[in-house]
Amino acid sequence: MRQQLKDFIEAIGKDAIAIIPAAHEVTRSYDTEFKFHQDPDFFYLTGFPEPDAIAVIAPSNKKAPLTLFVRPRDPLMETWYGRREGVEGAMKNHGAHKAFPIENFEKEMAKLVNGHEKLYYRFGVDTKLDQVVLQYLSGQRFRRLKTAYPPHTIVDPTILIHEMRLHKTEEEVELMQKSADIAAEAHVLAMQSAKPGINESQIEAIIEHHFRMNGAAGVSYNSIVGGGANATILHYVENNAELKDGDLLLVDAGAHYKGYASDITRTFPVNGRFTKAQREVYDIVLDVEIACLEATKIGNTIQQRQDLSIELLTEGMKKLGLLKGDTKELIKKKAYMKYYMHGVGHYLGLDVHDAGRYFTDAQAKNSRPFEAGMILTVEPGLYIPPDDKDAPAKYRGIGIRIEDDVLVTEDGNVNLTAKCPKQAEEIEEIMNSAQAQSAKG
Repeated sequence: MRQQLKDFIEAIGKDAIAIIPAAHEVTRSYDTEFKFHQDPDFFYLTGFPEPDAIAVIAPSNKKAPLTLFVRPRDPLMETWYGRREGVEGAMKNHGAHKAFPIENFEKEMAKLVNGHEKLYYRFGVDTKLDQVVLQYLSGQRFRRLKTAYPPHTIVDPTILIHEMRLHKTEEEVELMQKSADIAAEAHVLAMQSAKPGINESQIEAIIEHHFRMNGAAGVSYNSIVGGGANATILHYVENNAELKDGDLLLVDAGAHYKGYASDITRTFPVNGRFTKAQREVYDIVLDVEIACLEATKIGNTIQQRQDLSIELLTEGMKKLGLLKGDTKELIKKKAYMKYYMHGVGHYLGLDVHDAGRYFTDAQAKNSRPFEAGMILTVEPGLYIPPDDKDAPAKYRGIGIRIEDDVLVTEDGNVNLTAKCPKQAEEIEEIMNSAQAQSAKG
């Protein structure tokens, strides 16, 4: 049994039962679908990779706490759309103690659910299943059958599962380290391949080719490959412009490896050499990134790290002549948001913006302290619009973000993406060495 499932069973208690649905395929156009992506909560608890499944978790059933309802084997459908695990595969390969065809769920539901005090179920995820659950509950209560004892309390399992997902197991850390290593290698390839005249899409193709060739299922989010002023667009995904001599290239790309995401951003010169102005902005962002990385540790809170990034970047903006005035007043007025408008990082795991609360209270007033087992990104940036007349001309159109993935430990932290170079001199050396080798043929 998966450790995650064991922990969930212990958390909900023997008087409860949980119904957790898998994701469904999503139509892309007419009769074609997007590539399937499993619901992360369902995957976290079961590891089952197929759509149209339901997990019923019953701690009181010691012999069979996990029952899966899955698509049955079907030779005709498998000929068209691929192999299925079926009932036998769900038990043999994915740890289900019992398994039934998905069509049997309604018929089996009453037998499984009756006799439990609490039902853990999240409404609003699967509207069809919502109706099945509501119909069962209302029907049982309406009839008031003496032999039926439906749950009288319904609990959304989201917060419980997401708190579990927030603290990574050793196995999860290993998978995320592998994801980070693959992504780091791809970013180095991007540095080695960049040169004036090629297209952003070619860099994207090089990165994603490396992901797939090294065991990743693909990307953990749409890759951002922005040259020149495109780097000042936070979620630029067109990735179709020609790279120009003298411009910077911002690459934000992460691998999706066995369900887990990595998330790396590097910014480097297309021609292999930072200009003086580019280097001035780059060094400020890098210094802030390193300081915030070091602050990602037990004893600090998430908000303290955000505040640190704002203070240091505001000082940097003053140094560059982007802002003028007292630092505290500029922060109070949020003047920094003209050039730094996002958070310094987020949780990372099964989702690139992973699950978990950022505050310890419902009013979102008390920032959460860092805890061992958390993995977060660190990603400060400066984005100076090309048409910003208030900025010195030499900085206009420069966008820089630097991002690493960091595991919080009992005695500090571990940078999972440390293999990806970020010191300006090291980046230049990698790029110029590659360009020299290319010139030799």
